[in-house]
Amino acid sequence: MSLFQYDFMLRALAGALIIGLAAPALGIYLVQRRLSLIGDGIGHVALTGVGVGLLVQQSPVLTAVIVSVVGAIGVELVRERGRTSGDLALALLFYGGIAGGVVLVGLSDSTSGNLVQYLFGSLITTTRGDLIVILVLGVAVLVAMLALRPALFAVCNDEEYAKVSGLPVRTLNLLLAVMTAVTVTIAMRTVGLLLVSALMVVPVAAAQQVTRGFRTTMAAAMLIGVVAAAAGVTVSGEVDTPPGATIVILAIAAFLAISVGSALWRTLRRHIPAAQHAEPPDVVIEAGAR
Repeated sequence: MSLFQYDFMLRALAGALIIGLAAPALGIYLVQRRLSLIGDGIGHVALTGVGVGLLVQQSPVLTAVIVSVVGAIGVELVRERGRTSGDLALALLFYGGIAGGVVLVGLSDSTSGNLVQYLFGSLITTTRGDLIVILVLGVAVLVAMLALRPALFAVCNDEEYAKVSGLPVRTLNLLLAVMTAVTVTIAMRTVGLLLVSALMVVPVAAAQQVTRGFRTTMAAAMLIGVVAAAAGVTVSGEVDTPPGATIVILAIAAFLAISVGSALWRTLRRHIPAAQHAEPPDVVIEAGAR
């Protein structure tokens, strides 16, 4: 009997596939800018948004989107003005976000079980309404990352050159910050706020082991993300493990397998005798030979 005959498993799979596509498509820009951990920082800020929603008895997803977007924009503006380093800004996100979330959740009447669902994901409890939100926002992130790929790549690769070229650098940076916040928020139902950064970064890191161009790396990362998401939902349903953690573990396993495989291939190529790659020498027929 297939697990996917149940509606909740189909919703879980659909939500995971959307995040598996959108998160690496965004994550490649974060890796390019050396901001691989910003997803964790915004995830902690989103926890404050969840706490606000639980405290005022409103939708935690909606309040998490609002708070995380504001936090992401604030960090981007601080980074742009150069008043503090990127590491310090991320530290403020980490500590202030998680402290605020814990305090607000403690003030609300919610149980710790509700908080765990947002910290580590609760994919099988995804409702039809949750799936619609994930679909709409996930497609928006994916379209933006693909449609604006040349401009975003230029900004992430060399911000000063992008300014000289006439690109709206501030607008693109703010857009990237907002899309990061949105992705973190919609992914908290899939892999949880504490694990979402892994789904942004690990598929990209795995793809970089075997690709060179930016476009091919993005495509490979999205493929790895989708495969890890689909396999994670399937495995978690079969062996009864948390879907979010299973997806991340499989993504890390893919990274390790690709890293080992590419290293072995490079070693093998170095040890193949050069004679096997050389063309056979031309036969010289001496004058007068019969």
